[in-house]
Parts: sequence; structure tokens; C-alpha cells
Amino acid sequence: MVSRRKKQKAGGHEESIPSPPGYSAVPVKFSAKQQAPHYLYMRQHRVRQGTQSTWPPDRTLFILNVPPYCTQESLSRCLSCCGTIKTVELQEKPDLAESPTEPKSQCFHPKPVPGFQVAYVVFQKPSGVSAALNLKGPLLVSTESHLVKSGIHKWISDYEDSVLDPEALRMEVDAFMEAYDKKIAEEEAKAKEEEGVPDEEGWVKVTRRGRRPVLPRTEAASLRVLEKEKRKRARKELLNFYAWQHRETKMEHLAQLRKKFEEDKQRIELMRAQRKFRPY
Repeated sequence: MVSRRKKQKAGGHEESIPSPPGYSAVPVKFSAKQQAPHYLYMRQHRVRQGTQSTWPPDRTLFILNVPPYCTQESLSRCLSCCGTIKTVELQEKPDLAESPTEPKSQCFHPKPVPGFQVAYVVFQKPSGVSAALNLKGPLLVSTESHLVKSGIHKWISDYEDSVLDPEALRMEVDAFMEAYDKKIAEEEAKAKEEEGVPDEEGWVKVTRRGRRPVLPRTEAASLRVLEKEKRKRARKELLNFYAWQHRETKMEHLAQLRKKFEEDKQRIELMRAQRKFRPY
């Protein structure tokens, strides 16, 4: 009787998994040897009314509390039993609004998130989301048929993946620079067309591409301007043109000679005191 009650209590404890309101909790383990699982909290992706989203709401599964050992490949494999998966994306935090997605690079990868993440899983059909919400688990990330590297083996694999192919890197950089140059040329052509053209209210937009371009506000540019002004003032200044300039120049020259004479006397006295005076 006691053992039966314990089993019933244990079974009731397993059924009542705490989860946030509106989410379904699904246990996940790294391998079958792991005893205590983590829990994935899933729900259908929803956005506020009037807000556009990057992912289709009816076919997207939103997942919280994704462990660090769970990658895109392993998460896609664990949820493949629910239906055909189109894309899986891991992020540090949820996207509140639509953001422009840049094409993924084959050489430059974003820095991995060190802790738990959120995931957006897009199925081919809406039925995949419903099937994923009814999963019981536990989901196994690393199995005998799909072994996930860990420890030093994972570090070695990450290092080998970080070594880039020079030819592929050159091709990607060239393609990026071509697209960037094309974008800058289009922006300059658009700004040139709009330059000096008033809008509906009669206002003219002032840009930095004008008849008299503005100097950049940098320290190097400021120093160049100061040097140019200093040289201009030196050319305009007339030296020894007036009588008082002659007098001041002579007085400064005499003061320098007196100062040098006193310094030489002190140096000679010091050398005599050290008995190192050699006049010849």
C-alpha cells in the first residue's frame, strides 16, 4: 500500500509540471543517462494586433528555456516527428516586432549565446504546431544514432570550424562589397535628385552634399584648419617694419645673449669645482 501510494504521488508529480500560463511544458534531456531534465515551454507564435512578424503565426512554434546544449540541428531532429520543419532559429531574446533579416553568412557567424535561449520553429503545415504542443517527452538531444559532441571533442570541432577557407572568404567579401557599393551609389543618386527640390510644404532639405561641403568635425580636421590659419597670419605679419619692432627685437636678442652668458659662467664654475676644466 505504501509503495503504491508513493508511485501514485510520483506519477501525479510528473503530470503536474509547472509552466507559465498558455505554455506547454515538454521535458528534454541531453542523453538517456541524465536523470533530471530541463523543460521546454512551447506555445503557438502570436503577435499583437497590427504588428507584423517575420514568422507566420499559424505555422510557427515559439519555445522558451532552450538549454545551451540544444542546437538548431538537434531541436529540428527532436521535433521532426510532429511534421516537416522548414526553419529553426535560436535567439537570445524574443523579437517583439518585425526586423529586417540579413542573409546569413557562411564565414562570419554570430557569437553564440552562452546561456538559455528562445527558438522559433516554422513547420510546413499548421498541424505540426498542434502536434508539438501535445508532446509528452522526454526529448533526447544526444542518442546513439545522432551523437552530439561535448567537452573537449566539442571544443576541437568548434576550433576546426573556425578555420575559414580563404577562397570562400574572398568571394563572400567581394560579393558584400559589390552590394554595399551599389547601395551607396543608389543613395547618392537619390540624394542628388532631391537636392534643392522643395517638398509639398515648400521646405528644402539641407544635406551635407552641397555647393560648399562642410568639413568633418574631427580632431585631425580641426588641427589642419588651425595650422592653415597660423601660416596665413604669419604671411600677413610684417616683421621689423616699425621702429618699436626693431627695439623689441634687439632687446630680446640682448636678453638671450645675457642668459646664455650666465649659463656658460655657471657651467665653467661647475667644471672648475669638479677639476675637469680643460680650456685647450
